[in-house]
Amino acid sequence: MTAVRDLLRRWASVPPGSTLRLTWPLHLQAADSRLPEGRHWRAGGGVRQRGLVASVYHRGVSGELFVPEDFAVPDGLSADRFRLEPLGPQHNEADYAAWMTSIGHIRATPGFPDQGWPQEMTLQENLRDLERHAQDFAERRGFTYTVLEAGTGGVIGCVYIYPAQGGAGRRRAAVSSWVRADRAELDNAVYDAVLTWLERDWPFDALEYAART
Repeated sequence: MTAVRDLLRRWASVPPGSTLRLTWPLHLQAADSRLPEGRHWRAGGGVRQRGLVASVYHRGVSGELFVPEDFAVPDGLSADRFRLEPLGPQHNEADYAAWMTSIGHIRATPGFPDQGWPQEMTLQENLRDLERHAQDFAERRGFTYTVLEAGTGGVIGCVYIYPAQGGAGRRRAAVSSWVRADRAELDNAVYDAVLTWLERDWPFDALEYAART
């Protein structure tokens, strides 16, 4: 509880109108109902109280190496109807449009029920979300890829690869993915391609990736 008290003291000390960004300690994240054990929660928006905006970002990351130092992280994946590339701020408007028009569909996707995302947020809040994912990627703490439609290059989904909780001494990844509602027929194709890619090209001992039916 010491960590919680420290966070509350920081909250109370911030003047109204200021912005405080908090990253919950890893051992507290599993207690949050929005971050089921073994699943990655994509960051949500701000919490407004007392004229204060607090952006709380939950990441299933720790101080341990997620991948070996000498592992060359793939810069993408190509398939017949789509390709993956690292998600970044440059995708903000297209990413925002893709998931904001597909909230119900994403919530019904395996791996996403009962999570705190997707939920409505502003374009600026989404930008901060993408910046955090890009920072995680750069620091090799977690890897998020946007799914782009072959030919048009439009954003049609996303893939998240983050450390799974538990399993000390093993490299375990928690993976989730979604596609836009109007590209629902590609969900299984993305799942199959990503699963094969992870098993073939990544250094993980085990994967947590909700199966498709």
